[in-house]
Amino acid sequence: MGAGQDNHKAEPPAARARWRWRRLLWLPVLLAAFSVLQVLLLRFIDPPVSTVMLWRYGEALAQADGAYRLHYQWRDLEQIAPSLPISLVAAEDQRFPLHRGFDLQAIEKARDHNAAGGRLRGASTISQQVAKNLFLWQGRSWLRKGLEVWYTLLIETFWPKQRILEVYANIAEFGDGIYGVQAAARSFWNKDASQLTASESARLAAVLPAPRRYDAARPGPYVQRRAAWIQRQARQLGGNAYLKDD
Repeated sequence: MGAGQDNHKAEPPAARARWRWRRLLWLPVLLAAFSVLQVLLLRFIDPPVSTVMLWRYGEALAQADGAYRLHYQWRDLEQIAPSLPISLVAAEDQRFPLHRGFDLQAIEKARDHNAAGGRLRGASTISQQVAKNLFLWQGRSWLRKGLEVWYTLLIETFWPKQRILEVYANIAEFGDGIYGVQAAARSFWNKDASQLTASESARLAAVLPAPRRYDAARPGPYVQRRAAWIQRQARQLGGNAYLKDD
């Protein structure tokens, strides 16, 4: 009886190798299922934190920056001044209601612009920014870019556009350690996000390319010019009505 059991347990090396490979092949399936579950849950649950916030906090700890503070407070979209979402769209992604996560026209224009040798221009949509800020780490790599595409597709599949805008307005960095429009409104103007003026909303959107470099509360010439341009673009898009049907 014991000898029979020993023979049964003594699998050939080839069989053991096949079993290991089968387990490895299941790993991408499990990771994909986990990511789908993440996105589905955050369709209804407001994220308590983002990976960008955690990454920045880790940097501060590593640098022994005891003065660093993370400011983040969620606000539902209806609790945010209507001028803020349209300002974000005017500044970052004017075709946001029209595309499905990737703006092919903007990508083509950015490619032609960069090929001509101008200042490097990106073409990330708001959906892509949410994918990067909420789920992924900092840095550049093909793996990260592939995951950004995957999460963007999931977000556009399972979330309505209003939810994407709501999350973006709440996790975008508007200053060093200041995440989301509520924290920005409190830190810069000591008011609630619902009380932001069109000018203040435009200034918040204007600093997004480099929120640790530019200051929405004390705007320099660049932020002032860009904020004025954002307000003009928001009006040309049709104002808040541009986002009503997305």
